[in-house]
Amino acid sequence: MLRWRSGTVVRVLREWPGALECEVLVRAAPEGAAQEGADAPGAVLRALAYVELVGRPVPGDRVLLNTAALARGLGTGGYAMVVALPEALPADPPAGPGHLVKARYTPLQAMVLGVDEQESAHHAVLAGAEDLQGVPVVVADLHSAVPAVVAGVRADAPGARVVYVMSDGGALPAAFSRAVAGLREAGWLAACVSAGQSFGGDLEAATVHTGLLAARLVAGADVVVVAQGPGNLGTGSRWGFSGVAAGEALNAAAVLGGRAVASLRVSQADERERHRGLSHHSATAVGRVALAPVDVAVPAEAGAFWDGVRRQARELCAPTGRHRWVQVGTEGLDEALAACPVGLSTMGRGPRQDRAAFVAAAVAGRHAAALLDP
Repeated sequence: MLRWRSGTVVRVLREWPGALECEVLVRAAPEGAAQEGADAPGAVLRALAYVELVGRPVPGDRVLLNTAALARGLGTGGYAMVVALPEALPADPPAGPGHLVKARYTPLQAMVLGVDEQESAHHAVLAGAEDLQGVPVVVADLHSAVPAVVAGVRADAPGARVVYVMSDGGALPAAFSRAVAGLREAGWLAACVSAGQSFGGDLEAATVHTGLLAARLVAGADVVVVAQGPGNLGTGSRWGFSGVAAGEALNAAAVLGGRAVASLRVSQADERERHRGLSHHSATAVGRVALAPVDVAVPAEAGAFWDGVRRQARELCAPTGRHRWVQVGTEGLDEALAACPVGLSTMGRGPRQDRAAFVAAAVAGRHAAALLDP
């Protein structure tokens, strides 16, 4: 549940579209709270404020914080989360259309205009839409794969219009992703569509299905990339991880007439056996949950490690024979990854520490580019 702290903004550190990072001096904690620790009174914390939800804090403002995940060392990027500026309430949003509520029935639920709802200018286009027109849809488990997938697309199709559909398995606010902000600024992503309970994209969609349709029919995608927002819930069990939804996204892409491409989660550096080589997340999401046929892209590189990954990928495809195993060359992909306008990092590791993770994602993007009409 929530872990409340009250503090004062010391300074603003940096800002990107929709989010502001600041330092907060903790002033008070609830009665009976520990007087020592990362969020005890007197501690200075990095805090994140979503400016469209809570306003724009400035030095001297009192803020209310939620430090629950930070205190447990979980995946909030090391942030306390700003819940409110009680003495500096933001102005009411301008009156306008939109009745989709996201992060529903939480204290910070957000009301947005859905691209697919009745008040949208695009409702007529999407109301009866059910055809992605064969657009390649690359689906990845982790958000960190998104820049690498896009780099793989651009390696062979630099003019392709790539749209990201953000599902709601990780962070809900799209503003949490500095990667998406950087890719949008650099022109590597044409748009971000926040689907389901996630919010804050260029377009808002009620479901992954309408998010995919909006990516193609409204944002004009040549290639769609689907992944959860930053952060990943995992319990170390076969089915207890948020990335299981990647299999459902592959099904959605296929049922809507897209060309579904699985971006495999691969690692050569993860200390956990279940994630080395081909992650058990991909084995479950692609091998068990994805019921529609998908293309499974695998790097065509020599060496014992990649031999093992290819063997695992074949085993993933073998039980039903419905998936298509595709080897993809990696020539030039290291250079494409190095040219990425945002930093590449997965589970705290970059390409030098875990090259396999990024190459495996990039070949899925390269395969998607190969599926485009010449």
